[in-house]
Amino acid sequence: MESSHFSALQTKHAGLERRISEEMARPSPDGILLKDLKLRKLRIKEELSQPH
Repeated sequence: MESSHFSALQTKHAGLERRISEEMARPSPDGILLKDLKLRKLRIKEELSQPH
């Protein structure tokens, strides 16, 4: 995997993690949004774990 692509995926993954944490900290988290964010994060994680 190209280094810049890998770095971009890592940045997106970290951003999604931050958004998930922020949403969960709200008094009334949006379950649908959380599910979407977690699925997007999982897809990125899977892509990051694939061999180069």
